[in-house]
Amino acid sequence: MADIIKFSDATALALHSMAHLAINPDAPSTTAEIAEGFEVSKHHLAKVHQRLTKAGLVISQRGPNGGVGLAKNPAGITLLEIYEAMEGPMACRPCLFGKDACPRNGCILSGLLPRLARQVRDYFEQTTLAQLAEESNWGANTK
Repeated sequence: MADIIKFSDATALALHSMAHLAINPDAPSTTAEIAEGFEVSKHHLAKVHQRLTKAGLVISQRGPNGGVGLAKNPAGITLLEIYEAMEGPMACRPCLFGKDACPRNGCILSGLLPRLARQVRDYFEQTTLAQLAEESNWGANTK
């Protein structure tokens, strides 16, 4: 089950930062402002934003009027894209030991793990950043 979903700090920052940008599309945000709002390291968030930029999900502009923003419409960005930009492909292995199949007959978790892994992947694949922002109760003042 360890491979069903793994949230590193970087992935948590990516999801939260991108949700912030989707909720506040007209308010320019800097990495430092977002980091302050979430009480996290601006240096760590800057590295996360670099990875998201490389993945084509975030745009970044330096300078006095600079900041970060979404590279495309949040309705066109899935949570799976964000997750995989940070973690790599989401594995759906049906075994707690990372095997493709249990080496024992009648595994005690064989009915749970594949179904759960598929549900998590489907949720991430079908949920957009726009939906996440719409369901959020953060409001327009997350700075």
